[in-house]
Amino acid sequence: MTTATHGDARTLALTALTPIAWGSTYAVTTEFLPPDRPLFTALMRALPVGLVLLAITRTLPRGIWIGRAAVLGTLNMGVFFPLLFLAAYRLPGGVAGVLAAIAPMFALGFAAVLLAETPTRRRVLAGLIGVFGVGLVVLRGTVELDTVGVLAGLAAAASLGAGTVLAKKWGHPTGVGPLTVTGWQLTAAGLLITPLALFVEGAPPALDAEAVGGYLYIGVIGTALAYWLWFRGIARVSATSVSFLGLLSPVTAAVIGWIALSEALAPLQVLGLVIALAGTVLGQIPAKTGPAASVPREPVVAGR
Repeated sequence: MTTATHGDARTLALTALTPIAWGSTYAVTTEFLPPDRPLFTALMRALPVGLVLLAITRTLPRGIWIGRAAVLGTLNMGVFFPLLFLAAYRLPGGVAGVLAAIAPMFALGFAAVLLAETPTRRRVLAGLIGVFGVGLVVLRGTVELDTVGVLAGLAAAASLGAGTVLAKKWGHPTGVGPLTVTGWQLTAAGLLITPLALFVEGAPPALDAEAVGGYLYIGVIGTALAYWLWFRGIARVSATSVSFLGLLSPVTAAVIGWIALSEALAPLQVLGLVIALAGTVLGQIPAKTGPAASVPREPVVAGR
C-alpha cells in the first residue's frame, strides 16, 4: 500500500466522524429540543455557529465565491438542515438516518454530470447494496412511517449529494481552508432560513437548559466540527468516496435509538443496517487500474 493510500485511509477515517456525529443528532433532536420546530432548529444549527466561525477566521467570500458560498450553503445546510430535522421530528431516529444515507446514490449521479466521473460498477453495486439495506429498514420495519417525513429525508439526501459534489468541483479559494468555507456556508444557510422560520413558525420558543445544551452539542459537534472534517475530506479524496461514508449515519442513529431510546428494531431492520454498512466499505475500495507501479497517482487539485 502506498503512502498516498495510507493518507487517503487516514482522511477517510477522520471524515467518517462526520456522519457518526450526524447520526447522533436525531436522538438529541427528539429528546432535548423544542418539539415541532424544524426550521428554528435548523436556524440555530446554522447561523450562530456560522457567525462565530466568521469572527474566528475573519475572512469573507469575494468575487465569484460570494455566489458559490450561497449555493453551497443552500444545498449543504440551508435546504438540508430543515428537511433533515423535519424527517427527524416525524420519523424514528434510525429510519430518518437511513433515508439521509441514500445521498451516495444521488452523489454518483451528480458526479457523473458535474465532474465527468463515470460511476464504476463496484460503486454502483455499493450504492445499490446501500439502497437495499435502506429498503429493509424503511419498507419492512415494524414502526409506522410518516409520508412527509420519508419525502423530507429523501430530499435531504439529494440536497447533500448535490452539495458534496459541487464542493469537490469548486474546491476553495487559494489560501482559504475548510473552516473558513464552512463558516461562509453556515452563515449563508442561516440567512436563508431566518425569514422562513419566522414566517412559518413565528417567534422563537422559550428554551430550557436541556434545549440549550442540545443546541450547543448540535452546533459545535454536529455542525462546526463535523462540517470542517467533511469539507476537509472532500478536498483530499473523491466526492463519491466521502459520500459513501454517509451510510454510517443510520448505523449510528439506529444504535443510539436502540440503546438510549429503547426503539425496537425488527430482525430485517438490523440486517438492513448491516447491509448499509457493507455498502459503505465496498464504496471505499478503489477501482483496479492495472499495475500499480505503472500508474502514477494524480494529485487532487482544488476547484477542479
